[in-house]
Amino acid sequence: MPLDPRLNPYRVPPSRPPQRRRTLLALLAIPVLGALATSLILTTTAGAEQVDTAGVVQAEAWTAQSGARTENTADAGGGKNVGWLADGDWMRYDNADLGGPGSLTASVRVAAASRAGGTIELRAGARDGELLASYPVGYTGGWQNWTTKTAVSGTRLTGPQTLFLLFKSPQAGDFVNVNWLQFKRTPTAVLPGSPTPAPVSDIVDPEQQKADTAAFFARRPAPVTNNPVKVPEFHATCTVSHHGPDDPIVFPGLPGASHDHTFLGNRSTSAASTAESLYAAGTTCTPAQDHSAYWIPTLYQNGKVVDPKEVTVYYGSRLKDPSKTQPFPFGLRMITGDAKNQSDTPDRQGNHFWCAGVGGETGRTAGGEYPVCAKTAELVRQITFPDCWDGVHLDTPDHKAHMADGDHTGACPASHPVPIPSVSFVIAYPLNTDTSGITLSSGNGFSMHADFFNAWEPDALAQRVRDCLDQGYKCNAQGTF
Repeated sequence: MPLDPRLNPYRVPPSRPPQRRRTLLALLAIPVLGALATSLILTTTAGAEQVDTAGVVQAEAWTAQSGARTENTADAGGGKNVGWLADGDWMRYDNADLGGPGSLTASVRVAAASRAGGTIELRAGARDGELLASYPVGYTGGWQNWTTKTAVSGTRLTGPQTLFLLFKSPQAGDFVNVNWLQFKRTPTAVLPGSPTPAPVSDIVDPEQQKADTAAFFARRPAPVTNNPVKVPEFHATCTVSHHGPDDPIVFPGLPGASHDHTFLGNRSTSAASTAESLYAAGTTCTPAQDHSAYWIPTLYQNGKVVDPKEVTVYYGSRLKDPSKTQPFPFGLRMITGDAKNQSDTPDRQGNHFWCAGVGGETGRTAGGEYPVCAKTAELVRQITFPDCWDGVHLDTPDHKAHMADGDHTGACPASHPVPIPSVSFVIAYPLNTDTSGITLSSGNGFSMHADFFNAWEPDALAQRVRDCLDQGYKCNAQGTF
């Protein structure tokens, strides 16, 4: 039988006591308990790099584990640390308190004599649950030479949670020791003039939402002037702000985890974005009161980025009676389309690019995927989001379940009873006859999708919804007739 790499006698321990490898045989004689603690323990001492003891969880305070053992530590403050952690091992912590709203900083104190390195993942709910943070681990100088790894998480989770530490390494043997974890929250300010205080969570306060709805419908609409078109609509005109492989909805707090996106509107959008950070940033949109983040997969032609010439974001209603439409709650997030879809719809009608302008479409590319446009026309794609909300969630795990389209009667279904504006991107690219060699960062043209993260100034949004959509008339970008 091959020697268990964790029992390798040739690993030399640090010279200073207490020594992890020196106590190996004694530890092997002790059965590994399924749980050394049923609740998390806060420490009253601190390591050299630790300033604040609040939110500290001792690593040995697991509720369950696989492959972990404890030993005395030479880290500042003494006590125990957890070692013998190898690829595939894990530790579970129940009722770990992530604190209240605000930006979450999650830290882990580690030491490693292995030069193979690896990664520690912090996940919520399950071993394959939401990834809160990922920590690369390398050689620190020894099994008792400690350093603190810190990450800012984009999670919206707050309060007591079940957390998992998962260990991944290219080698079979143990590669890291862990002494403690720490969770800190940085509060964010209340938005000036907002009917709902920030920061936001993923579930709205029902009483506050009820009050916000009542205040909105008590608002007196502006008189209709200038004989506007009888269509419930207003819009924002946005240009490209930047590009990057981030996605604050699908991969919050994980920079570089996504395919490349073309970001429109908010200038600060990144993996770390929150509703509050977006609200504080500038925008490429007109009107300037729209701080929302919009993004789509980047379009390439023969490997070169092609930016939209312009993008108009329409806010309208497709419901039979638009008069009950109310504003999105601050911080609402949603996605439409599917980045993983690489085939046409069965009816061959949906998810298509088209040509707008004189002459329109003159043919199709070799694979039939894209149109060939006349020289007087341009390549256009329109993407439309649902316009019914469940009234509870600002986001859901699939980023779609909290939203729905109107039913066959033209009204919102009972499961999603709140009519909100239907967001629609109209994206015009500066391509005419030559659409050969076009791809998206997410794949082919059928993978086109779009993301929306609401950060409108609440009063500006409410005014437009009440005046334009509820009265059923077309307004301009300034929200007037």
